[in-house]
Amino acid sequence: MAYITKEKFLSKIWFRAYLLIVVGSFIMAAGFVFFISPYKLAPGGVYGVAIVLHHLMGLPIGIVGLAIDIPLTLIAIKVLGPRFGVKTVVGFVLLSVWISLLEFTWGYEPLVEGDPLLSAIFGALLIGFGLGLIFRSKASSGGSDIVAMILSKYTKLPIGQLLIAVDAAIVLIALVAFDDWKIPLYSWIVIFITGKVVDAVIQGVNYEKTCIIVSDKSEEIKEKILKDLNRGGTVIPAKGMYSGADKEMIYTVVNRREVAMMEDFIREIDDKAFMTVINANEIFGNGFKSYGENKI
Repeated sequence: MAYITKEKFLSKIWFRAYLLIVVGSFIMAAGFVFFISPYKLAPGGVYGVAIVLHHLMGLPIGIVGLAIDIPLTLIAIKVLGPRFGVKTVVGFVLLSVWISLLEFTWGYEPLVEGDPLLSAIFGALLIGFGLGLIFRSKASSGGSDIVAMILSKYTKLPIGQLLIAVDAAIVLIALVAFDDWKIPLYSWIVIFITGKVVDAVIQGVNYEKTCIIVSDKSEEIKEKILKDLNRGGTVIPAKGMYSGADKEMIYTVVNRREVAMMEDFIREIDDKAFMTVINANEIFGNGFKSYGENKI
């Protein structure tokens, strides 16, 4: 859930935040108009409902989305309190404006004729990328996440689960409205890819791995990490759960290529060593990102 932030007006951070919202909302609009709407796909959210209403009643998607977002936000403010900042309002208004402009200038024809699967994939990529940029600005595009937050207050269920339930309900509405099983199946593809792309945009795509190593030959492993890989790390005192023996646990971060080098080295000197490799989404500190680098 986005939270309210107060960047200094006209500061560098303020401009960057609003630039992310402008660009992100345009990319999302392109995904909806060029790829998603022409094939009647309804991938959850306010614009899933707007797409269904457009194909049933001929209503413009951008205007319908805004007409749903405004009362939803007002209800949320009344029920949840002032948890939605100006950036969230700007986000959903701009999304509606961009969709309306593209509807007017492009129309409702698909960019890729006769290929709903390809359109679902590329539409999801655009929507996920645009939404990720908006989230990076600490804003939201409104929509089903607001409904999920309101329901969570009264049901005490997790927002994530309710968000899935809301989007699933909208997909089922599309199935009933169009009586075509391909539509919900393609829509679930869109929802899945969108979520993955949003995560990639927010967390970043990198090749760093976190390694935790427990070995009776920790000194040799530390030497390898420090001298051959030119990496640092942390040594944590540990105790074997079964044996009760005192051990050293090495915690270090390396890249994907260096993991393979470490695996080969550890296999040679201690084939009984315990090594855990975990994907590291973001790493801040000496040798990696500075703390100011991902401020927005």
